[in-house]
Amino acid sequence: MILNFYENLSNDYIKLLENGNEHNIIIEVGEPPVMKTFKVHSTVLCYRCPYLYNEFKKSTINNDDNVKIIQKLQISVKVFNFIIKYIYGATVNLEKVEKSIIFDLLMTANQFLLEELVETLQTFLIENHPSWLKLNFSKIYNSSFQTDFKVLQNYYNDIIAKYPNLIFESTDFNTLPEAALVSIIQREDLQLEESKIWDYVIQWGTAHNKILPSNLDDWIDKDFQILKNSLQQCLPHIRYFQISSGNIMEKVFPYQQIFDKTLWADILKYSMAPDKPITSTILPPRKIFTTQLPNRGNAFQITSSIITNEHAAEIASWIDKKEVTYEVNNNPYEFNLILRGSRDGFERDEFWNLCNQKKNLLVVVKVKDTDEILGGYNPICWNCNCSGLFSTTNDSFIFSLKNGNIKNYILSRVKNASNAIYNSSSYGLSFGYYDFGMSEDRSFYVNCIFGYEKQIRKLSGTFSIDDYEVFQIKKK
Repeated sequence: MILNFYENLSNDYIKLLENGNEHNIIIEVGEPPVMKTFKVHSTVLCYRCPYLYNEFKKSTINNDDNVKIIQKLQISVKVFNFIIKYIYGATVNLEKVEKSIIFDLLMTANQFLLEELVETLQTFLIENHPSWLKLNFSKIYNSSFQTDFKVLQNYYNDIIAKYPNLIFESTDFNTLPEAALVSIIQREDLQLEESKIWDYVIQWGTAHNKILPSNLDDWIDKDFQILKNSLQQCLPHIRYFQISSGNIMEKVFPYQQIFDKTLWADILKYSMAPDKPITSTILPPRKIFTTQLPNRGNAFQITSSIITNEHAAEIASWIDKKEVTYEVNNNPYEFNLILRGSRDGFERDEFWNLCNQKKNLLVVVKVKDTDEILGGYNPICWNCNCSGLFSTTNDSFIFSLKNGNIKNYILSRVKNASNAIYNSSSYGLSFGYYDFGMSEDRSFYVNCIFGYEKQIRKLSGTFSIDDYEVFQIKKK
């Protein structure tokens, strides 16, 4: 029988770290004004973090006591504190830690080649913060391939296979790493028509080669060769023999020069005479689970970088004044994105160009450096021709959503119908006069209660945002 006393061992090593006795390395981390030095031991690093041990051996900086100094100024003090406690004590306390800090910790652990910690942190985020992963889908998904986070890759690819529009229709699709695109299109359970997959692959390939003429009729042999080189990892995973004859001629034929001659001959032969033998490999058709796929209102069908479909279901229940929140799979509304600040611009002109005189608009705002998501619903419209005037409605509301550390929502319905919606061409959207809206610059504001029941943010005044979106909502 083996008796283990790991907890005492861990505590003893943490004491060694905190006391700094017999240290022979100083690690400097952070940037002014938040910086810190850690007194550590090369023997511990040799066995617990070879990456930092190699940094120690390469270091040429010594202090007056001949102690070597390692500088990691680009790493925050908070993140490195987690790292060094893991190295010494094999413990990481993530209770009440911001999700963004956990992800920074994951990135640093990967940099330091701490494989055990890297894998555990990925699993922790998936099991404990799935909503945050969905809200930051493109950023985390792209990073997972740049850093080879296999656990996160598989998690996101399982989602994408079921709901491909989440990535293929995103504004970040053309910047997708090649490895990510290949990992998606090689899946047999990708719920997408093969001709559509072909369209997206061609879109991605041409987007990565800005020198290609915009008009395909102007392409020469060299241009097709450039595209072929860009798509050489993708082309083997297209199920050409599952594409209809009509789509072969309309969509694939114009790019025949990127194919091997034998493959292209077989594609044509199969298209015209499917019973004839061919030499090329025929990949099996994708497993399209049509009977199991959700309807248009189901999870992940909303195109948003701010809210999830759970949020959308809650907002829909507020629109219909339901006491019980709609199930995600039974959301009676479509949420059509018509404006995203990071895509279309944050100035008032972009708002008026895209949203003027449109009814049933939902606004959502992600507050910078917090988990706060604020928003409002306007069932009538904003009208720049009525600048300086109020519009009347009994059905508008403003809100703060549950998200991350925000455990409770705030729903604030209009209490002064004649002052529900304010039109100002000098600004942008505005609920009430000062309740919630856009400022002249990129910021938003929440101020005194003027037309609505309650204030949706503890702090009054203007605040910066990461992004904002406007959806036009309609019944299915």
